Amino acid sequence: MKKSIWLMLVLVLSVGLSGTVNAADGKVYRWKLAETWGPNFPVFGDATKNMAKMVEEMSDGRLIIRVDSSNKHKSPLGVFDFVKTGQYQMGHSGSYYWKGKNFNTLFFTTVPFGMTAPEQYAWFYHGGGMELMKKVYDQYGILSFPGGNTGNQMGGWFKKEINSVDDLKGLKMRIPGFAGEVLAKLGAKPTNIPSGELYTALERNTIDALEWVGPSLDLRMGFHKIAPYYYTGWHEPAAELQFMVNEKAYNKLPKDLQKILTVAMKTAAYDMYTQSYHESAQNLATLEQDYPNVKMRSFPEPVMKALKATNKALLKEFAAKDPMTAEILKSLSEYQAKARAWTNLSDRAYLDTSDKN
Repeated sequence: MKKSIWLMLVLVLSVGLSGTVNAADGKVYRWKLAETWGPNFPVFGDATKNMAKMVEEMSDGRLIIRVDSSNKHKSPLGVFDFVKTGQYQMGHSGSYYWKGKNFNTLFFTTVPFGMTAPEQYAWFYHGGGMELMKKVYDQYGILSFPGGNTGNQMGGWFKKEINSVDDLKGLKMRIPGFAGEVLAKLGAKPTNIPSGELYTALERNTIDALEWVGPSLDLRMGFHKIAPYYYTGWHEPAAELQFMVNEKAYNKLPKDLQKILTVAMKTAAYDMYTQSYHESAQNLATLEQDYPNVKMRSFPEPVMKALKATNKALLKEFAAKDPMTAEILKSLSEYQAKARAWTNLSDRAYLDTSDKN
């Protein structure tokens, strides 16, 4: 992190926390964080390490967070339960992994054809998203915070070209979240597989296709060696990871450490977003130069129309089943319409006009 940003954080904390620091007793709080990702996992794992480092430095060593990767705790998709039970005070994962526990959790990662990352961050912090997320997670004794955004994700790696909706029927694809519901409705067979098992599953034909993230993380996974078709996205326009905090553990922290933790999580999340964008730009150039066999495609218009129509119908169907789902989707839809009007007038208009000249 640049020195200027550190100085800004120190200044904010020193002003906002004056008179609240309670370091006289010398008490050190030692926490553990369980992450879904493996050891030394780039971008995602960097977010947790950066957050823990910031917390320790800003608290002057009063709050120390040990990060345990999936090889340590042995349950990549068990992070929710770790935090809920207090086995771990914190977790880092993706909210849509918990749709089997509470379907409404998935909407805080992203939805197909939803908001871009800037739009979604605005919704979280200024449009009521944080309050809705709190409603969902309160019943589990968990506090959930944005944990880093990948930006717009690619639509996935496919062994065979997708030319029509019929090509989706029977397709075994690793794809989590609401997008899995959409593809299932169109005849595909979606599944969720931890990141460490993806290459093997694709290589052994356990799956026919998969989506992971984008060039930022896909290149190092080696998917291009097996599946040559790389499609642009529709399903995760702004995939937000999450920091989860056990509420009881959080409430035991002094007020100044609570604020330090909150500032560190928010900063680490934004840092991950910028890092992910940089890595995607860099790795895309590598893909184009070093792997000309990779065929980059966009899904044909009839396929996109079917995906969009199915997504819309399913969202309406799920909203009718659950008032909380309806409340979240209403908030997302209304805010997206408001934010997209500005996105179109600003970013889209700029790109459309400047790229032509």
